Amino acid sequence: MRAFELYFERLEAAGLGAIKRPDLLIFAAPDKGLVMELVESLGGIGELPFTVENNPMMQALLGNAILAVECENSLWKAARMPDYGAGLKAQKRLGGKPGLRKNAVLPTIIMKEEDRRPLQNWQNSNSIPIHIWHVFFDLAFGLAFDEAERLIEEGFILPTEQVFQAPGGATTRKQLYKFYYHYGYPLGDANEEPQLKAKFIEDKNGHILPYVHFEGGKMTLRAEALQVLGKLRHAED
Repeated sequence: MRAFELYFERLEAAGLGAIKRPDLLIFAAPDKGLVMELVESLGGIGELPFTVENNPMMQALLGNAILAVECENSLWKAARMPDYGAGLKAQKRLGGKPGLRKNAVLPTIIMKEEDRRPLQNWQNSNSIPIHIWHVFFDLAFGLAFDEAERLIEEGFILPTEQVFQAPGGATTRKQLYKFYYHYGYPLGDANEEPQLKAKFIEDKNGHILPYVHFEGGKMTLRAEALQVLGKLRHAED
């Protein structure tokens, strides 16, 4: 718990506590040596979250990235969801645009309303395309941020409200956009599922908070995903 608190204290001290940045940067394999030199010059991977982006070395690092990724995950086996594989059909609530019934259960790629403007600003400032990668237990899907914005603006995807509950019981309501996987690209297939292990943390007052820890797991990238990355690399050249 204390390590968790210290992490966010350091973010605040660096002036980055209220900044939204994508979770991952993707680089071309031939640039690995240069990328690792830049990372080491910044103090190592562990220091990157606390480094402002106008740092010259951080700017050099960002300049070599071909893609930034906003990561999401769901505790579902996508292929077993009831409406996986169903085709999109014209929906009245979407003004005749394709979709599925409102309560359909299928894999979706999720983006929070509160993240839209910060991600757009980051993409504009750094000139690095952002994609959303959403991982399920067995499958994963990707969607370009620009395509997600188009689908929202043109009314193909409507916002939904979801309730989130904190461990202490407090609840918050957030607006989400759930993009049908049909609009994205296949990202990967799991060839080794993660193991779920019981763990707990104890706070300074002796209160025990149990939780499930995910360990291991492997996924193979799909050819479609590699093609997307290849096009982005080519665009950089």
